Amino acid sequence: MPRGAPLLTRWYDGTSPRAHAVFVRLDGDTLVIEPREPGLTPQRHPLRGVRWPERRTHGQRQTELPDGGLLQHADAREWDAWWADQSIGESFVVGWQQSWRGVLVALLTTVAVLGLTWVWGVPWASARMAQHVPPALEARIGRESMEQLERVFFQPSALPAAQQQALQARWQAMVQRAHAAGEAPPHTLAFRASPRLGPNALALPGGQIVVTDELVRLLHDQPDVLMGVLGHELGHVQHRDGMDMLVRSTFISALVGVVFGDMGGFVAAVPAALLTQSYSRDAERRADQRAAELLHANGVPPAVMATLFERLRARHQAGEGEALPIAIASHPADAERVRFFREWAASPSR
Repeated sequence: MPRGAPLLTRWYDGTSPRAHAVFVRLDGDTLVIEPREPGLTPQRHPLRGVRWPERRTHGQRQTELPDGGLLQHADAREWDAWWADQSIGESFVVGWQQSWRGVLVALLTTVAVLGLTWVWGVPWASARMAQHVPPALEARIGRESMEQLERVFFQPSALPAAQQQALQARWQAMVQRAHAAGEAPPHTLAFRASPRLGPNALALPGGQIVVTDELVRLLHDQPDVLMGVLGHELGHVQHRDGMDMLVRSTFISALVGVVFGDMGGFVAAVPAALLTQSYSRDAERRADQRAAELLHANGVPPAVMATLFERLRARHQAGEGEALPIAIASHPADAERVRFFREWAASPSR
């Protein structure tokens, strides 16, 4: 049975660029196209094969036909009125798009999902994916990271070879005493000078720990504190926190790309991520725990680590540069960390 009055519109037959004036109407489950020009054959198309336009605030209405033809109507209001007269319900999505309440609910839901993904989803997924990165790939990322860091931030160490060897030997001895045979995570220790980074230490993916000459000089009379810093970095190596941070950076880049439509600027170099992003508070606490355990296993009270924060604070107050990355503001506050090391021996969770 026909539904509603026919509508005068334009029809493109799919073979010619010229538009034809036609009447369109619905007859049961069929769309009927009746040309006004002589010599043209009426068209009938099952409704299920017709791709109807969605109702929008502006713009013409364009209907795609199963045979490649096209209906095009410039007067959107007229088309929408004709469509409403056909007693065909709109899709759920179109209804929501035309409702400010629906749009508001969709917007709030999107913001909530993105927020939850940012706060919980990304850290959860990155932590698990980081643990499954093949060691060979992680080592390669570490090597390439070191090469880039050496071009931008690092210089060859100016420490005497004898001093480097002594520190290497002291470190290896402490690691062996703190771990059973074969239990220490694979790692290497390298010394580099870096006026730009100042007193610093960091763990690269793949197990390479880098300590700057400036940090060695800052703690020249406190070698046990320096070993505690290295123990902290070894904790990051053990938990693959560097890889976790890079995977997280990739997830965040993708999330930003979804929201803003441009990922190009977020495919950052690995060194930039390592130097400008912080580990999570939980990762820092785990690394502090490993530092305390290493010192304790070697008969050194973890409380000596308070010296690190005191000297970094004094250096910063004197205007000599930023604090060590393991002590920047996004990590547990200095006072909290000093208290942790001072009270570690009495902690029931150690």
